[in-house]
Amino acid sequence: MKGVKALYLKELSELDGVSGDEGRIRKFIEEKIKDKVDSLKVDVMGNLIAFKKGTRSNRKFVLAAHMDEVGFMVTNIEDDGTLSFAPVGGVDPRVVVGKHVRIKGELPGVIGYKAIHLQKKDELLASPKFENLRIHIGARSKEEASRKIELGDYISFATDFRQEHSRATGKAFDDRAGCAVLMEVIEQEQRYEDDLYLAFLVQEETGLRGSAVLFEQLQPNIALVIEGTTAGDDPGLPEHQWATHLGDGPAVTFMHRGYVVNKKIYKSILQVAQKYDIKHQYKRRTAGGTDAARLAKTGGGVPAGVISVPARYIHSPLSMIDLGDFENTVKLVSKILEEGEGFAR
Repeated sequence: MKGVKALYLKELSELDGVSGDEGRIRKFIEEKIKDKVDSLKVDVMGNLIAFKKGTRSNRKFVLAAHMDEVGFMVTNIEDDGTLSFAPVGGVDPRVVVGKHVRIKGELPGVIGYKAIHLQKKDELLASPKFENLRIHIGARSKEEASRKIELGDYISFATDFRQEHSRATGKAFDDRAGCAVLMEVIEQEQRYEDDLYLAFLVQEETGLRGSAVLFEQLQPNIALVIEGTTAGDDPGLPEHQWATHLGDGPAVTFMHRGYVVNKKIYKSILQVAQKYDIKHQYKRRTAGGTDAARLAKTGGGVPAGVISVPARYIHSPLSMIDLGDFENTVKLVSKILEEGEGFAR
């Protein structure tokens, strides 16, 4: 296998694509992979589905990752030219105050809140509410702001990707890390026994919507969802409560909200990791959900596994991953595909 260099992670992270507004991500991925797959299609939901014909074609194998990120949407333009907004997906209001954002992928803004020395004691002890936050874009009036902004415009965090040694920081690693893994698999230009569908999904953060339409289109036999998941090694959290830990490899999920992972697939993932001595870990907390839950409950149901790149501070303006974990995720997924029909039998 070629050396993994996280070729597309920086560009994917810095592009804006809140749920329902994934066009920039889709266009970027399509341009990079179009000459390396047998076919590409965009379905009615906006999912991008790439196909590589298998050498035996006895099974349909889906690799899935979602393109969307959490963010915001403009809900009102105030008389003073500031913007009211609401979250799209799960965002903690405590992490957004004072952060840079982009509206419509281009217009800069800053999220503001009442200054600390003007807050009363009960306000200091309480979390801010989105209804009390505003975005400042430099406009002095509603009329001026309305020339640039419309209600319903999308808002993303404005965060640059940075790499220091084996660690990288940026936004949207949930789930641009998963998208980057799928793109690395495509870059290897290898044929596998199974017919391989690589699905870049929309609107995961707002109800697993993109994956809901996959079954009727593909009717796959097996699926792997590649995610960015919570790292529990945060300040003040005891080790026995960690979900995952940076540097310990891809996280293999046995259960999460709404889904108990197919036991045969779960055990087979672990067997491949052990067979090829690929560093890995278990996701030890069951909070959060993935597209695997939707796949299991749609149509006839698809048995699905979940492999994730651990990330600190997901669903925030800035998260952190270990690039060794990313590389080992690519290796693990590639080896699973190389196992062919023997995987999860």
